[in-house]
Amino acid sequence: MLEIFVIAFCLYFVFNTYTSFMQIGYIKNAKNLKPIILDSSKYLEAANYSIEKEKLAICSSFYDFILFILWIGFGLSFLDSLVQLDSFWLKAVVFVDLFIIINWVLTLPFELYSTFKLNKKYGFSNMTPALFIKDTLKTGVLFLVFGSIVIAGISFIINSFSAWWIWGFIFIFAVIILINMLYPVIRDKMFDKFEKLKDKELESKIENLLDEVGFKSSGVFSVDASKRDNRLNAYFGGLGATKRVVLFDTLVEKLTHNELLAVLGHELGHFKNGDIIKNIGIMGVVMFVFFAIFGNLPDKLFLGLSLNNEPYAIIAVFMIFSPILSFFLMPLISMISRHNEYAADEFGSNLSTKEDLVSALLKLANENKSFPLSHPMYIFFYYSHPPLIERFKELGYDVHAMDLESALKGEFNVE
Repeated sequence: MLEIFVIAFCLYFVFNTYTSFMQIGYIKNAKNLKPIILDSSKYLEAANYSIEKEKLAICSSFYDFILFILWIGFGLSFLDSLVQLDSFWLKAVVFVDLFIIINWVLTLPFELYSTFKLNKKYGFSNMTPALFIKDTLKTGVLFLVFGSIVIAGISFIINSFSAWWIWGFIFIFAVIILINMLYPVIRDKMFDKFEKLKDKELESKIENLLDEVGFKSSGVFSVDASKRDNRLNAYFGGLGATKRVVLFDTLVEKLTHNELLAVLGHELGHFKNGDIIKNIGIMGVVMFVFFAIFGNLPDKLFLGLSLNNEPYAIIAVFMIFSPILSFFLMPLISMISRHNEYAADEFGSNLSTKEDLVSALLKLANENKSFPLSHPMYIFFYYSHPPLIERFKELGYDVHAMDLESALKGEFNVE
């Protein structure tokens, strides 16, 4: 059984690396074509940024593969020999916490390079060492407190029920729902500064839009995302009474009122089309399959890792091998997501206008330096959103016939 997982991980590593090499070659050729969607300077900059990201991803994949070999070769058994505790749940908490912390420390150089070198080079990151340390400490405290509680809970379930994977699934699924519900509150209290919109005209327009589609929220907020990153974004956070509309301050600064309403209209399309419930359902099915697999692993697999078939080992094995299953399920999930994005575009364009939505997407692409072309295989596996070329085509616009300067002002050539 261990051999099967190792072979699957090797296939995952090879294919993941191969697609990155394909993407790099594709973008190197595409960067010499006539620019579309982005102006000429940003087109080249976005291409170079995408290439550097993929090169970093390849290095990270090789590094992760080495860590994987070390963990299954002797790392897990060595950690097991260090954590000698009689209490099954306490051993699970200490063992898994140490496993996660060690992995985080070993992969920290990639995070630091991406944040302080790569993203600063291309004008994205505003992160300071002090803020990075502050965020890291807060995240660490949250993990040690709440993560340890979850680990203790799942280890208790594993130790108490023969069909533990069913109850474990229910427990973890409930935890994920709770996290999604509390996410905006946690961000507000510990990381970001949420403020009511100062632009009361915009706030009124957004609230009217929400009322039009029956979306009940706890308010519309602006968040000081620019202290960490210059990219533009917005999201609907929370569930139930904690739902709120969150706009990055960078987004409010760069988009017009109509463009902002078009972006929110797209997000409301996901709400009206039931995509949020569908995504939760898909996540539930995937998790159930994962728990069914990892809840019925033979003792032979754990013996191959020199571990006992106990809660601490089951959780660690789940964490090591679940990315493999996620990767091979990714094309299906991405395909469903891309379908939902088209439908949300249609809904959002009907709430506002197609011109406003296209203009907003153009500004987002230019400000975020999102290269518009990718290898078809890369799109098939990794793209949760359709390429902008295809989204514009569905909205009735040909990017090859579009004058970018005019389009950014809301003037378009319609097919």
